[in-house]
Amino acid sequence: MIKLHDKYFKPFVSAKEIDAALDKLVMEIANDVGDEIPVFVGILNGSFMLTSDFVKKYPKPCEVQFIKLASYEGLKSSEDIQRLIGLTQDLTDRTVIILEDIIDTGKTLAEVHRIFKNEKVKALKIATLFYKPEAYKKDFKLHYIGIEIPDKFIVGYGLDYDNLGRDLPEVYQIKETQHMTNLVLFGPPGAGKGTQAEFLKEKYNLIHISTGDVFRFNIKNETALGMLAKSYIDKGELVPDQVTIDMLNAEVEKNTDANGFIFDGFPRTNAQAKSLDELMDTKDSAINAMIALEVDDEVLVKRLLERGKTSGRADDADESIIRNRIKEYYNKTAILKDYYSAQNKYYGVDGVGSIEDITKRLSAVIDNL
Repeated sequence: MIKLHDKYFKPFVSAKEIDAALDKLVMEIANDVGDEIPVFVGILNGSFMLTSDFVKKYPKPCEVQFIKLASYEGLKSSEDIQRLIGLTQDLTDRTVIILEDIIDTGKTLAEVHRIFKNEKVKALKIATLFYKPEAYKKDFKLHYIGIEIPDKFIVGYGLDYDNLGRDLPEVYQIKETQHMTNLVLFGPPGAGKGTQAEFLKEKYNLIHISTGDVFRFNIKNETALGMLAKSYIDKGELVPDQVTIDMLNAEVEKNTDANGFIFDGFPRTNAQAKSLDELMDTKDSAINAMIALEVDDEVLVKRLLERGKTSGRADDADESIIRNRIKEYYNKTAILKDYYSAQNKYYGVDGVGSIEDITKRLSAVIDNL
């Protein structure tokens, strides 16, 4: 992921895919033109990289010209397009092939046709590396198309966002959801995870999504997902991961303007972690870190036994049950620790001390993400 000015962009088209698209365009055009010497016209500024790489690949003699049009301001096409630099040679009876980096609304293309209307060329053909069929609003024929893409703003390989990004060898797509802080918060029973989640969500304006709370809400309110989950629970079966993911997706959708999310109680397996990554990717976002509160077992046992005196929970009053819960936590977390460590996203934080001290340690990790 890259940041240009105030926007974030994610990888979209690799250099290898661009090269393959160029090979396709070169082959199609060379076959059509035959032995004739064409004039390739690049549209500046965007097509400088495309034109250079294209001509290097073209297997026969050719000529190259450039025209410059002002057509973009920020993220949107400008309504006013001006011809800034014109042609410098007579193109009468010549085959002219326009090399465009991208065609979306077709406004630039309309101006190109206006420019060449009186040039008496033999043929005017249009070749574009990228084409947005959803955005195209003109009737001009596009003779050669490299890659069709959705109607989203892209940068790289000659394309810019307010003059940045043209130099990138790959193409990046704008993230619809801009920078978010998404955390997976872990901690063994008694580590104070719930308490810290409350502090963190307030400090960073995050949405705390507790899987247990989400399940209880859906079942209590008899949502379609809640009833589906209950049907498995009533039969003593595990709720499928997809049902849980769909519930989490609904929670994320409720809070599309959030600064980020704290996921609590999910994932618990590698498969669930991958599903969560896929879910966040559909939101143009990602998990930034798995943060695990680390507390010595004996401290945990002491905390839970003390809590059991007032919580009313039977599993907080039996030491053997407490130790089994802690053991189960480590067995499950060890797998996820490896998963997130492989992505350099695992952070262990000392969970012993005052609530304020632990919050400071967690904040130090988050502030450096």
